Amino acid sequence: MAEIAVHDGSWTFNGEFLRIVPGSDKGVHELRKTMGEVVVPMEAIAGMAFEPSRKGGHLRLRLRKGADPLSDAVAGSLGPPADPYRLAVPKARAGVAEYFADEVRDTLLVYQTPNSPCDDYLLPGPGVPISATAGDGTAIFDGERVRLEWSGFASSDKDRAGPQEYPLSDLVGVEWKPQSGMGYGTLRFRVKGEGPAQPPQKDPRCVSWGVQRFGGATALVAAAVLARLPRETAELPPPPPPVSDDVHDAVLRRLAELGELHRSGVLTDDEFAMAKQAVIRRLEG
Repeated sequence: MAEIAVHDGSWTFNGEFLRIVPGSDKGVHELRKTMGEVVVPMEAIAGMAFEPSRKGGHLRLRLRKGADPLSDAVAGSLGPPADPYRLAVPKARAGVAEYFADEVRDTLLVYQTPNSPCDDYLLPGPGVPISATAGDGTAIFDGERVRLEWSGFASSDKDRAGPQEYPLSDLVGVEWKPQSGMGYGTLRFRVKGEGPAQPPQKDPRCVSWGVQRFGGATALVAAAVLARLPRETAELPPPPPPVSDDVHDAVLRRLAELGELHRSGVLTDDEFAMAKQAVIRRLEG
Protein backbone atom coordinates (compact mmCIF):
# COMPACT_ATOMS: atom_id res chain seq x y z
CA MET A 1 0.00 0.00 0.00
CA ALA A 2 1.19 3.52 -0.80
CA GLU A 3 -0.08 6.60 1.02
CA ILE A 4 0.62 10.32 1.12
CA ALA A 5 -1.10 12.81 3.44
CA VAL A 6 -0.52 16.58 3.20
CA HIS A 7 -2.52 19.72 4.00
CA ASP A 8 -4.16 19.58 0.56
CA GLY A 9 -5.54 16.09 1.20
CA SER A 10 -4.59 12.42 1.29
CA TRP A 11 -4.22 9.77 -1.42
CA THR A 12 -4.08 6.04 -0.65
CA PHE A 13 -3.42 3.30 -3.22
CA ASN A 14 -3.84 -0.40 -2.40
CA GLY A 15 -3.25 -1.89 -5.85
CA GLU A 16 -6.97 -2.01 -6.67
CA PHE A 17 -8.29 1.45 -5.78
CA LEU A 18 -6.97 4.96 -5.33
CA ARG A 19 -8.79 6.69 -2.49
CA ILE A 20 -8.77 10.50 -2.63
CA VAL A 21 -9.79 12.56 0.41
CA PRO A 22 -9.67 16.38 0.22
CA GLY A 23 -7.99 18.35 2.98
CA SER A 24 -9.97 20.32 5.54
CA ASP A 25 -7.91 23.54 5.39
CA LYS A 26 -9.75 26.71 4.44
CA GLY A 27 -7.61 26.96 1.31
CA VAL A 28 -9.07 23.76 -0.16
CA HIS A 29 -11.48 24.60 -3.00
CA GLU A 30 -15.23 24.42 -2.35
CA LEU A 31 -15.73 22.01 -5.26
CA ARG A 32 -13.35 19.45 -3.77
CA LYS A 33 -14.91 19.77 -0.31
CA THR A 34 -18.40 19.34 -1.78
CA MET A 35 -17.28 16.34 -3.82
CA GLY A 36 -15.75 14.69 -0.76
CA GLU A 37 -14.03 11.31 -0.88
CA VAL A 38 -13.51 9.74 -4.30
CA VAL A 39 -12.63 6.09 -4.88
CA VAL A 40 -11.01 5.50 -8.26
CA PRO A 41 -10.77 1.86 -9.46
CA MET A 42 -7.41 0.93 -10.97
CA GLU A 43 -9.00 0.14 -14.33
CA ALA A 44 -10.05 3.82 -14.62
CA ILE A 45 -6.48 5.09 -14.27
CA ALA A 46 -4.50 5.96 -17.41
CA GLY A 47 -1.42 7.38 -15.69
CA MET A 48 0.14 9.06 -12.68
CA ALA A 49 2.92 11.63 -12.47
CA PHE A 50 4.71 13.78 -9.93
CA GLU A 51 5.43 17.24 -11.32
CA PRO A 52 8.20 18.87 -9.23
CA SER A 53 8.42 22.60 -8.66
CA ARG A 54 10.55 24.99 -6.59
CA LYS A 55 8.17 24.74 -3.63
CA GLY A 56 7.49 21.02 -3.90
CA GLY A 57 5.24 19.94 -6.72
CA HIS A 58 1.99 18.19 -7.57
CA LEU A 59 0.78 14.64 -7.92
CA ARG A 60 -1.42 14.42 -10.98
CA LEU A 61 -3.78 11.56 -11.76
CA ARG A 62 -4.77 10.97 -15.39
CA LEU A 63 -7.97 9.02 -16.00
CA ARG A 64 -9.03 7.07 -19.05
CA LYS A 65 -11.25 9.01 -21.42
CA GLY A 66 -14.88 8.26 -20.71
CA ALA A 67 -14.18 6.78 -17.26
CA ASP A 68 -15.29 9.78 -15.18
CA PRO A 69 -18.28 12.08 -15.79
CA LEU A 70 -16.58 15.01 -14.04
CA SER A 71 -13.55 14.80 -16.31
CA ASP A 72 -15.82 14.60 -19.34
CA ALA A 73 -17.92 17.54 -18.15
CA VAL A 74 -15.00 19.92 -17.57
CA ALA A 75 -12.91 18.69 -20.54
CA GLY A 76 -9.60 19.61 -18.92
CA SER A 77 -10.62 23.18 -18.08
CA LEU A 78 -10.95 22.83 -14.31
CA GLY A 79 -8.37 25.05 -12.59
CA PRO A 80 -5.68 23.51 -10.34
CA PRO A 81 -7.18 24.53 -6.96
CA ALA A 82 -10.49 22.87 -7.86
CA ASP A 83 -9.12 19.76 -9.60
CA PRO A 84 -9.73 16.72 -7.34
CA TYR A 85 -7.18 14.70 -9.32
CA ARG A 86 -4.30 17.01 -8.50
CA LEU A 87 -2.59 17.08 -5.08
CA ALA A 88 -0.32 19.94 -3.98
CA VAL A 89 2.77 18.50 -2.27
CA PRO A 90 5.19 20.55 -0.12
CA LYS A 91 8.92 20.22 -0.73
CA ALA A 92 9.46 18.09 2.39
CA ARG A 93 7.10 15.43 0.99
CA ALA A 94 8.39 15.40 -2.60
CA GLY A 95 10.23 12.10 -2.12
CA VAL A 96 7.08 10.40 -0.83
CA ALA A 97 5.13 11.79 -3.79
CA GLU A 98 7.67 10.39 -6.25
CA TYR A 99 7.47 6.99 -4.58
CA PHE A 100 3.65 7.12 -4.67
CA ALA A 101 3.64 7.91 -8.41
CA ASP A 102 6.10 5.07 -9.05
CA GLU A 103 3.92 2.58 -7.18
CA VAL A 104 0.84 3.45 -9.21
CA ARG A 105 2.71 3.40 -12.52
CA ASP A 106 4.39 0.08 -11.73
CA THR A 107 1.05 -1.50 -10.89
CA LEU A 108 -0.46 -0.25 -14.14
CA LEU A 109 2.44 -1.73 -16.10
CA VAL A 110 2.49 -5.07 -14.29
CA TYR A 111 -1.24 -5.62 -14.75
CA GLN A 112 -1.33 -4.12 -18.25
CA THR A 113 -4.26 -1.86 -17.38
CA PRO A 114 -5.75 -0.61 -20.67
CA ASN A 115 -5.69 3.12 -21.36
CA SER A 116 -8.19 3.06 -24.24
CA PRO A 117 -11.46 5.04 -23.94
CA CYS A 118 -14.19 3.49 -21.79
CA ASP A 119 -17.62 2.67 -23.18
CA ASP A 120 -19.21 3.20 -19.76
CA TYR A 121 -18.37 5.30 -16.72
CA LEU A 122 -16.20 3.56 -14.13
CA LEU A 123 -16.81 6.30 -11.55
CA PRO A 124 -20.42 7.00 -10.56
CA GLY A 125 -20.22 10.79 -10.52
CA PRO A 126 -21.52 13.08 -7.76
CA GLY A 127 -24.47 11.91 -5.70
CA VAL A 128 -27.89 13.54 -5.84
CA PRO A 129 -29.62 15.70 -4.84
CA ILE A 130 -26.98 18.31 -5.59
CA SER A 131 -27.08 22.07 -6.08
CA ALA A 132 -24.65 24.90 -6.78
CA THR A 133 -24.93 28.69 -6.83
CA ALA A 134 -22.78 30.98 -8.95
CA GLY A 135 -23.24 34.38 -10.54
CA ASP A 136 -26.83 34.83 -11.66
CA GLY A 137 -28.47 31.65 -10.42
CA THR A 138 -28.64 28.29 -8.70
CA ALA A 139 -28.77 24.92 -10.44
CA ILE A 140 -30.53 22.08 -8.59
CA PHE A 141 -30.57 18.44 -9.71
CA ASP A 142 -32.45 15.70 -7.86
CA GLY A 143 -31.60 12.85 -10.20
CA GLU A 144 -34.74 13.27 -12.30
CA ARG A 145 -35.15 17.01 -12.92
CA VAL A 146 -32.93 20.08 -13.29
CA ARG A 147 -34.23 23.34 -11.85
CA LEU A 148 -32.67 26.78 -12.43
CA GLU A 149 -33.51 29.63 -10.04
CA TRP A 150 -32.28 33.18 -10.62
CA SER A 151 -30.49 35.49 -8.18
CA GLY A 152 -30.36 39.28 -7.95
CA PHE A 153 -27.52 39.24 -10.51
CA ALA A 154 -29.74 37.73 -13.22
CA SER A 155 -30.61 39.75 -16.31
CA SER A 156 -34.11 41.04 -16.97
CA ASP A 157 -34.46 38.38 -19.67
CA LYS A 158 -34.01 35.59 -17.13
CA ASP A 159 -36.22 37.33 -14.58
CA ARG A 160 -39.00 37.51 -17.15
CA ALA A 161 -38.54 33.85 -18.08
CA GLY A 162 -38.77 32.87 -14.42
CA PRO A 163 -37.40 29.66 -12.86
CA GLN A 164 -36.75 26.87 -15.36
CA GLU A 165 -37.29 23.16 -14.87
CA TYR A 166 -36.30 20.31 -17.21
CA PRO A 167 -36.94 16.57 -16.80
CA LEU A 168 -33.81 14.52 -17.42
CA SER A 169 -35.59 12.90 -20.39
CA ASP A 170 -35.76 16.33 -22.10
CA LEU A 171 -32.00 16.92 -21.86
CA VAL A 172 -29.57 15.94 -24.59
CA GLY A 173 -26.40 17.35 -23.04
CA VAL A 174 -24.76 19.64 -20.53
CA GLU A 175 -21.88 22.08 -21.04
CA TRP A 176 -19.58 23.63 -18.44
CA LYS A 177 -16.97 26.33 -19.05
CA PRO A 178 -14.92 28.34 -16.53
CA GLN A 179 -14.77 32.12 -16.51
CA SER A 180 -11.88 33.29 -18.67
CA GLY A 181 -10.75 36.80 -19.55
CA MET A 182 -13.79 38.85 -20.49
CA GLY A 183 -15.91 35.76 -21.16
CA TYR A 184 -18.54 34.30 -18.86
CA GLY A 185 -18.28 31.04 -16.97
CA THR A 186 -21.30 28.92 -17.81
CA LEU A 187 -23.30 25.86 -16.84
CA ARG A 188 -25.64 25.30 -19.76
CA PHE A 189 -28.19 22.55 -20.33
CA ARG A 190 -29.00 21.43 -23.85
CA VAL A 191 -32.69 20.69 -24.32
CA LYS A 192 -34.46 18.71 -27.04
CA GLY A 193 -35.78 21.00 -29.77
CA GLU A 194 -34.04 24.09 -28.38
CA GLY A 195 -33.72 27.19 -30.55
CA PRO A 196 -30.57 29.11 -31.48
CA ALA A 197 -28.00 29.67 -28.73
CA GLN A 198 -28.29 32.97 -26.85
CA PRO A 199 -25.64 34.94 -24.93
CA PRO A 200 -25.11 33.36 -21.50
CA GLN A 201 -26.51 36.30 -19.57
CA LYS A 202 -29.79 36.01 -21.51
CA ASP A 203 -30.09 32.25 -21.95
CA PRO A 204 -32.72 30.80 -19.54
CA ARG A 205 -31.10 27.35 -19.90
CA CYS A 206 -27.82 28.65 -18.54
CA VAL A 207 -26.36 29.76 -15.19
CA SER A 208 -23.53 32.22 -15.82
CA TRP A 209 -20.91 34.08 -13.81
CA GLY A 210 -18.55 36.86 -14.92
CA VAL A 211 -16.68 39.29 -12.70
CA GLN A 212 -17.09 36.91 -9.76
CA ARG A 213 -14.68 34.48 -11.55
CA PHE A 214 -16.05 31.72 -9.34
CA GLY A 215 -18.21 28.85 -10.47
CA GLY A 216 -18.49 27.22 -7.07
CA ALA A 217 -19.51 23.58 -7.40
CA THR A 218 -21.37 24.02 -10.72
CA ALA A 219 -19.02 21.51 -12.40
CA LEU A 220 -20.32 18.85 -10.02
CA VAL A 221 -23.91 19.53 -11.07
CA ALA A 222 -22.80 19.16 -14.70
CA ALA A 223 -21.10 15.86 -13.87
CA ALA A 224 -24.11 14.53 -11.93
CA VAL A 225 -26.40 15.21 -14.91
CA LEU A 226 -23.93 13.84 -17.45
CA ALA A 227 -23.51 10.62 -15.45
CA ARG A 228 -27.26 9.96 -15.74
CA LEU A 229 -27.75 10.79 -19.42
CA PRO A 230 -27.72 7.89 -21.92
CA ARG A 231 -24.31 7.38 -23.55
CA GLU A 232 -23.74 6.46 -27.14
CA THR A 233 -21.64 3.31 -27.37
CA ALA A 234 -18.36 4.08 -29.07
CA GLU A 235 -16.47 1.57 -31.19
CA LEU A 236 -13.40 0.86 -29.10
CA PRO A 237 -10.08 -0.62 -30.21
CA PRO A 238 -9.46 -4.21 -29.08
CA PRO A 239 -7.76 -4.55 -25.67
CA PRO A 240 -4.10 -5.62 -25.56
CA PRO A 241 -3.48 -9.37 -25.23
CA PRO A 242 -3.50 -10.52 -21.60
CA VAL A 243 -0.24 -11.25 -19.81
CA SER A 244 -0.07 -14.72 -18.27
CA ASP A 245 -0.34 -15.21 -14.52
CA ASP A 246 3.14 -16.79 -14.49
CA VAL A 247 4.68 -13.64 -15.94
CA HIS A 248 2.77 -11.46 -13.45
CA ASP A 249 3.97 -13.57 -10.54
CA ALA A 250 7.59 -13.53 -11.69
CA VAL A 251 7.59 -9.76 -12.16
CA LEU A 252 6.00 -9.12 -8.78
CA ARG A 253 8.55 -11.41 -7.07
CA ARG A 254 11.44 -9.65 -8.81
CA LEU A 255 10.13 -6.19 -7.91
CA ALA A 256 9.75 -7.30 -4.28
CA GLU A 257 13.34 -8.61 -4.27
CA LEU A 258 14.66 -5.36 -5.70
CA GLY A 259 12.71 -3.38 -3.10
CA GLU A 260 14.25 -5.43 -0.30
CA LEU A 261 17.77 -4.93 -1.71
CA HIS A 262 17.11 -1.18 -1.92
CA ARG A 263 15.81 -0.96 1.64
CA SER A 264 18.81 -2.90 2.98
CA GLY A 265 21.25 -0.56 1.23
CA VAL A 266 22.64 -3.08 -1.26
CA LEU A 267 21.23 -1.03 -4.16
CA THR A 268 21.53 2.75 -4.37
CA ASP A 269 18.53 4.85 -5.42
CA ASP A 270 19.84 5.09 -9.01
CA GLU A 271 20.65 1.37 -9.21
CA PHE A 272 17.21 0.47 -7.86
CA ALA A 273 15.46 2.75 -10.36
CA MET A 274 17.45 1.31 -13.28
CA ALA A 275 16.85 -2.30 -12.22
CA LYS A 276 13.15 -1.70 -11.75
CA GLN A 277 12.81 -0.13 -15.18
CA ALA A 278 14.67 -3.06 -16.73
CA VAL A 279 12.17 -5.50 -15.21
CA ILE A 280 9.27 -3.45 -16.51
CA ARG A 281 10.79 -3.19 -19.99
CA ARG A 282 11.12 -6.96 -20.16
CA LEU A 283 7.45 -7.26 -19.22
CA GLU A 284 6.45 -4.81 -21.95
CA GLY A 285 8.59 -6.62 -24.51
